Amino acid sequence: MIRLAANISTTFTELPFLERIGAAAQAGFRAVECQFPYMAEPGDIAQRLAAAGVQWVLFNAPPGRFEAGERGIASLPGREQEFDAGIDRALEYIAAGGCKHVHVMAGLLPAGVDHARHVDQYIGSIMRAADRLAALDATVMIEPINTRVDVPGYLLDSTRLALECISAADRPNIQLQYDVYHMQIMEGDLMRSIERLLPWIGHIQIADNPGRHEPGTGEIAFERLLRHIDAIGYEGHVGCEYLPVAGTTDGLGWARQYLEGESS
Repeated sequence: MIRLAANISTTFTELPFLERIGAAAQAGFRAVECQFPYMAEPGDIAQRLAAAGVQWVLFNAPPGRFEAGERGIASLPGREQEFDAGIDRALEYIAAGGCKHVHVMAGLLPAGVDHARHVDQYIGSIMRAADRLAALDATVMIEPINTRVDVPGYLLDSTRLALECISAADRPNIQLQYDVYHMQIMEGDLMRSIERLLPWIGHIQIADNPGRHEPGTGEIAFERLLRHIDAIGYEGHVGCEYLPVAGTTDGLGWARQYLEGESS
């Protein structure tokens, strides 16, 4: 069964952040995810989750100076203390809200630097994070992000490199976060790719391409893709990390069959 999670950083944005949890539940979602929850206190999020009766399934660890263009610091030598403090902060949200998946962003590769050194730095960072998260039975997620359209220079730009990092880190609680939008841009062949990578995938996210809008607005055949994901035995959530074209609720026609299935 396909289990959808509303990404409340990109959907229901007409409402204040905490109110989006209840709005997602009212729309039929039984789970939510977000990018960065740090504008709200952990206890306040936990209260809203309990009141709405929804599960929190994913959020990002602190990404560094996001407003200055940083997209994670895990691969940046010299930022270890800041990175570890960010994991401390993420642990507070895990403990309060029960979320078990935390995306650790790799960061941008500075021009002219040694690629291998930054990959090694990233591997060391996700190892430390995984060891810390293991105490709360939580998992580090690593996500390849497209460098062609959205994040030029992002270190982790392929599933091949992601699997290399997972293998080198050698921790059971590090998994692949497979974003259909990013992978359509960078690698394509989505059905075969997801089936091949299924043993490593801990979370899937969706958005159509081009535009990163809801399914049905672009080139990806989501009805067939989601049916395939279900058929091959994927048991995790599918995060709706897209930018609605004309309002979240009005754009949920594609999802009704899955939301109704969850609420029945």
